[in-house]
Amino acid sequence: MSSGSCIGISAMKPCCRILSSYKSPSLFGFSPTKFSDSMITGMLSRSGHHNSTRCHMYNTCNTQILGYIHEISANRRDFSVSDSNWGLYRSFSTSFGVNIGSFRPRIVSLVPHVASDIRNHSTSVDSHARDTSFEKIYIQNGLNVKPWVIDRIETDQSKLEEVYEDQSDVNVDNLKHLVENKVQREVSEIEKEAWKLLEDAVVTYCGNPVGTVAANDTADKQALNYDQVFIRDFVPSALAFLLNGEGEIVKNFLLHTLQLQSWEKTVDCYSPGQGLMPASFKVRAVPLDGGNETFEEVLDPDFGESAIGRVAPVDSGLWWIILLRAYGKLTGDYDLQDRVDVQTGIRLILKLCLTDGFDMFPSLLVTDGSCMIDRRMGIHGHPLEIQALFYSALRCSHEMLIVNDATKSLVAAVSNRLSALSFHMREYYWVDINKINEIYRYKTEEYSTDAVNKFNIYPEQIPSWLVDWISEEGGYFIGNLQPAHMDFRFFTLGNLWAIVSSLGTTKQNQGILNLIEAKWDDIIAQMPLKICYPALEGEEWRIITGCDPKNTPWSYHNGGSWPTLLWQFTLACIKMGRPDLAQKAVDSAEKRLSVDRWPEYYDTRNGRFIGKQSRLMQTWTIAGFLTSKMMLENPEKASLLFWEEDFELLQNCVCMLGKSGKRKCSRFAARSQFIV
Repeated sequence: MSSGSCIGISAMKPCCRILSSYKSPSLFGFSPTKFSDSMITGMLSRSGHHNSTRCHMYNTCNTQILGYIHEISANRRDFSVSDSNWGLYRSFSTSFGVNIGSFRPRIVSLVPHVASDIRNHSTSVDSHARDTSFEKIYIQNGLNVKPWVIDRIETDQSKLEEVYEDQSDVNVDNLKHLVENKVQREVSEIEKEAWKLLEDAVVTYCGNPVGTVAANDTADKQALNYDQVFIRDFVPSALAFLLNGEGEIVKNFLLHTLQLQSWEKTVDCYSPGQGLMPASFKVRAVPLDGGNETFEEVLDPDFGESAIGRVAPVDSGLWWIILLRAYGKLTGDYDLQDRVDVQTGIRLILKLCLTDGFDMFPSLLVTDGSCMIDRRMGIHGHPLEIQALFYSALRCSHEMLIVNDATKSLVAAVSNRLSALSFHMREYYWVDINKINEIYRYKTEEYSTDAVNKFNIYPEQIPSWLVDWISEEGGYFIGNLQPAHMDFRFFTLGNLWAIVSSLGTTKQNQGILNLIEAKWDDIIAQMPLKICYPALEGEEWRIITGCDPKNTPWSYHNGGSWPTLLWQFTLACIKMGRPDLAQKAVDSAEKRLSVDRWPEYYDTRNGRFIGKQSRLMQTWTIAGFLTSKMMLENPEKASLLFWEEDFELLQNCVCMLGKSGKRKCSRFAARSQFIV
C-alpha cells in the first residue's frame, strides 16, 4: 500500500470489541429503527443476527468514528459520512501487552485527531440542536453498530504529518505521547515511586490507555476483581493524571465507559435502568474463532451481577458525571461535554436518579452496599455518601447540560431537586451539640403538619458515645435518616463531599473541619482517614453486618482507615482555607505508605496495623497521595474542582429556612417531571 493511502479494509475479523451478554440497546424504550440505505450512507454494516441466548456485541475501539473506513488519498481531509466532517484521525500500527507464549499479537488502533472547531462537527450538540433526526440516528444506530475491520495500515509518519500540516484548525499536539504533556516539577523519591507504580497500573485497550487497575501487587496470586478498572477507584487516578497535564487516558476512560452504559444488562430475567454505569470493566484477550494464533481485545463490564450481594453500583454514574466536569475544568476541553453521546449519557443517568417513586423526600433511596461501602453495613435507605455525591452530580449536570427544547424540563427538574435536597440535608441531617440537645427533648408521636419531630425520632436513639464525643465548636452530617431512625455515625466521605459541593452552609462546612481537628486522634489518628466512626461492635455488629468476617470492628468498612480519602480531605481543606490540616494529614501518611507498600486500608482504632485482608499496591491509595500533594502545591487548580455556594439555587427554593427554622417545604420543589 502506498504511503498516501492511509487506511484499508477487509472482511476479516475485528481487532477489538465490547464483550457482553446484553440485549441490544433501546435508549428510548423501543428497538432501534431501521433506516434506509440513503439515510445511513457510510454507516457501519448491520449484517448478521443476534443470538437469542448469548449475543457477543461488537463495537469499535474508538468511540468517535462513525462510517465505513475506506482508502483515501493524501489530499482528502477525512473519511467522514458524506463529507460531514466527523473529525480527523491518524492511523498507526501498535501492539498490546498480552503475551501468549512467544506470540505477541498485533492490532491496529485509531486515535482521534481532535480539531479545535469541534463544535461545528457532527458530534456536537450545538450544530444539531434543531435536528431531531440526527440524535435518533446517532444514538440508536451509532451505539449498536457492527464492527469494522482494519486489515493493515502502512503509513509513513513523516508524510502523514505533511498531510495535516496545512490544516490550521487541527490540534496536532493532542496526539503526542502522554509524557510530553506532563507538568515539570520536582518530586520526592516517594512521589517518584508512586508515579512509577501508577503508570504500571495503567490498562490499555486497542493500544490506548483507558484506566488503572484497582491493585497491582504482582505477588498476589488471587487477583479476584482487583485487576479490573473501577469507576470510583479511577477518579483519584484520573485527577492525578489531569493535574499532571495528562488528559488522554481520562478522555478515553470517559468515552469507553459511556459506551458500556448504553447496553441493557439482564440479571435473573430482570434488567436495571438503562442509564446504569458499570461498577468496573476488564480488558480481556480472547482468541478469534476459537484459534490460538489470533487474539482480540474485548471490554467485559460488571454492572453488579458479579459483585458481592449482587448490588448495582449507584455511585458509578455519579462519579462519572463528577469526573466529566473535572476533565473539562482541568483541560479546558469543554467540547467533550457537548458531544451528543455524552449529553445523552448525562441525561440517562439523571433519568435513573430523578424518576418519580414513592419517596416523600428529595434524598436518593438506595440499598445497602451500593457505594464505596459495598458490603452490608446498615447504610440502606438514604445514606449520606450517596446524597453528597448525588448533589455534586446534580451541580455538575446543571453546569454541563445544554439547554434546548428537549432538555429544558430536565434542567428545571435538576434545579428544583438541588434546592430541595440542600434544604433537606441542611435541616434534617445536620447535628451539633445544640441539635442533639433538641433531639434529646423531642416529643414523639406528633400527628400534625406543624410537627417538630417530623421523622418521629425517639430520644433514646442518641448513642451514649455521642454525648461525650461531639465537640462544642463542630458538627457533622449524620450517616442516614429514615422514619424513626437516625444513624449518628460519622461517615467521612459524605461529610467531605458536603464541603466540596457546598451541600452544607459555610458555617456547617467549617463545623465539619472543626470537628475533625478536635477529634483528630479518632478520625485521623496514625493513618488518615477513618471511613466511619465509631465501629460497630458486639451485638450491634452481629445484627447489622450479619457477622461479616471482613467488617470486624475497626477493620475495612467498619471503622478502618482508608488513605485514599486523603485527596478528598485535602480538597475540602483547601476550599475552607485550612491547607494546614491537609498538610498535617499528608505528612502523617507519607511516613508509612511507601514503607507499608501502599495498602488499601489499615486496621485498629488508631490505624496502626495494615488491614488483615488489605491489598498492597492499591492504586487509589497511590493516586490519592499524589493528588493530595499536587493540590497542596497548586491550590488554584484544586479550586477548579469544588463548588462555592450557589445563591441563585437557594433563591429558587420555595422552602428556604426562616428565622424560626420551621417553615414548611413545598412538595412541588422536589418533583422531577421531565423527558429524555
